[in-house]
Amino acid sequence: MQVPSTYKSKFKELKCCVLIPTYNNERTVKKVIEEVSAYTDDLIVVNDGSTDSTPVLLSSITGIQLISFDKNKGKGIALREGFKYAASKGYDFALTLDSDGQHYAHDIPTLINRLEKEKNILIIGARNMDQKTVPGKSSFGNKFSSFWYWVITGIKLPDTQSGFRLYPIGQYREMKFFTGKFEFEIEVMVRSAWKGINVTSEPVSVYYGSDRVSHFRPGPDVFRITMLNTLFVFISFLFIRPRNLILNLGKKKFWDEIKKSIVGSNETNLQKSLSVAFGIFIGIVPIWGFQLLIGIPIAIFLKLNVAIVLASANISFFPMNAFIMYLSYRFGAYFVSNPSYDLVLSFHMTREDFLPVLYQFLIGGTLLSIMSATIIGLISYSVLSLFRKNPISSKGPVQAD
Repeated sequence: MQVPSTYKSKFKELKCCVLIPTYNNERTVKKVIEEVSAYTDDLIVVNDGSTDSTPVLLSSITGIQLISFDKNKGKGIALREGFKYAASKGYDFALTLDSDGQHYAHDIPTLINRLEKEKNILIIGARNMDQKTVPGKSSFGNKFSSFWYWVITGIKLPDTQSGFRLYPIGQYREMKFFTGKFEFEIEVMVRSAWKGINVTSEPVSVYYGSDRVSHFRPGPDVFRITMLNTLFVFISFLFIRPRNLILNLGKKKFWDEIKKSIVGSNETNLQKSLSVAFGIFIGIVPIWGFQLLIGIPIAIFLKLNVAIVLASANISFFPMNAFIMYLSYRFGAYFVSNPSYDLVLSFHMTREDFLPVLYQFLIGGTLLSIMSATIIGLISYSVLSLFRKNPISSKGPVQAD
């Protein structure tokens, strides 16, 4: 395919480079570099401690900027060091793709053309993960990752694991990243969204052949990604979402989205009020740290409006969570045989006091969550019945964005 010569000048005008991390991809890396070179002369390759013939192959290729590690450090470190190097050379954007041959260079214009229209953007090359050649475990893993990315950021993406991306590295100069392997690609996506960068996607092709070599380890890599997602869920619901809520209170668009979620869609008033009630229950029930990890799958199973559940669960955001915990403790005093009232606020609680106080808190929090959910659910149903007509026909609940 003939490549328009304009793309090499576009890369320079946009201050964009291509960054390719590689580790033991001797069969594919040279071909990938040759195909990419047709689009740009601004090409950086990071040899992540390869032990096969990759170092020899790279040393024979002219026109690339090469970074080499003596030992394998992981894809995240390779990308981070590549970003630092690129930024030091004056680049504001870096287009990345894997060296295993799964990405096609002819998709580069798709991302570059999008970048010309918008600069505050991180573009994910969304692969068609439903084609027959894609392994079932890869398709499932991508859907699982995309679901949790949506939970953490509120952004729906068809593909969150693609290595074909365009990063606004100029905005990362002052950011300190802490992950170093495959989970880095999740970290940078989440933190970009929290920074206000538009994280979006463009469709690209994908090749899954028998000659493709992947270094993803299902055991340790999945564990690290799961732990990172868990951490981000905590940060999102304890800090990011409350912060965004406060910042958006004065914006008309925010209230339009709330109105759309509550009043719109084909869900009945009962379905919506049950979503509110379940969100309140999850926000208060004393399973702190695991509320959303447990609550969201249940909400999906019960076909509730997940957006309303999440909004209602924010009843426990700071500083309300401290008040709810104390109220749970005080409320539990009515249901235990030897209640305490202000022991948690004193400096005289002993080890012997801890278990009775914890028991009182758990009992109180559970009953308070049930009572609050029931009362607020009934109020929600009454208000919706007054101001909103039930849909004439409904094919089932619609999950709001």
